[in-house]
Amino acid sequence: MPTAAKGWGTDAPDQPLRPMNFERRDLRPDDVAIKITHAGICHSDLHTARNDWHGSQYPVIPGHEIVGTVTAIGDEVTRHRVGDTVAVGCMVDSCMTCDQCLEGWEVFCREGCTQTYNSPDRHSGEITKGGYTDHIVVRDHFVLKVPDGMDVARVAPLLCAGITTYSPLRQYDVGAGDKVAVVGLGGLGHMGVKLAAAMGAEVTMITTTPEKGDDARELGAHDVIISTDKEQMKAAATRFDFILNTIPVSHEIDGYLNLLGRSGRMVIVGALNEMPGFTGANLIWWNRAVGGSAIGGIPETQEMLDFCAAKDIYPECEHIAMSEVNEAYERLLKNDVRYRFVIDMDRGL
Repeated sequence: MPTAAKGWGTDAPDQPLRPMNFERRDLRPDDVAIKITHAGICHSDLHTARNDWHGSQYPVIPGHEIVGTVTAIGDEVTRHRVGDTVAVGCMVDSCMTCDQCLEGWEVFCREGCTQTYNSPDRHSGEITKGGYTDHIVVRDHFVLKVPDGMDVARVAPLLCAGITTYSPLRQYDVGAGDKVAVVGLGGLGHMGVKLAAAMGAEVTMITTTPEKGDDARELGAHDVIISTDKEQMKAAATRFDFILNTIPVSHEIDGYLNLLGRSGRMVIVGALNEMPGFTGANLIWWNRAVGGSAIGGIPETQEMLDFCAAKDIYPECEHIAMSEVNEAYERLLKNDVRYRFVIDMDRGL
């Protein structure tokens, strides 16, 4: 039988989040039930709550950065046990039979992956509800193991901000000796700096805000460039092998392309809306390329968690109670957070 659940969600794009009661499905044979202890707040949560991407199905209960404890497992589950500390990211299901799923890229499932919230369940068709809740039920394949010894209070943002920045660095073999620039020091950018530095790269933060320079260095950056300073940008021409571009809004990229050296690549992970054009010569000259990257698949996400555990890498977090979520959304719009909010369920739902 379905179980009663409590969470916070919204009924309309112009309404604040409020307490909601709903039902979670009963366990299927390959399901895991999880008591949620921490849920990160991602900018995507705010966009979906306010229907900025014009696809929200109300009521919306956001949250795709989830950490918790296994409370029950289906009859066919062997990977997880009651009492395990686990995590759930942006996906909770996929077809598991197409080439992308079989190769560990479930995010690109040919039939479309089932997202953690605001997405139709593959079996029942009901709209998924996310991690701003007391518990969740997820297909076991999409439940990740939190390595022993990790600080569970700071793990949640790794399930989106962490994997979103880890995946392109990993795909393009960033490592010792590489000169890497990270554009934008926010929730994604600060993780990009930490991860690239841990991989052995020489990391430069590129920002419009001079005041963020000291913070970037504390996070692991070796150098800082102020992108509005024409002389600094000119002096950095052709310096970098790889640029991780985390700017979350539409922006021109020509100025950043000029920073790439021969066969350099810039990967965009933040901007989802239409981008302005760029000059073809800035790609053709120096054999440069521009690409994009989404979250990784489940195997790569587990690899990221294991890497962060081994290197003691965590996001910078501000912990809040669920009742503070609307205030957090307003602060998020003002970039008034260093650098991710995490909802602590022990403070009350």
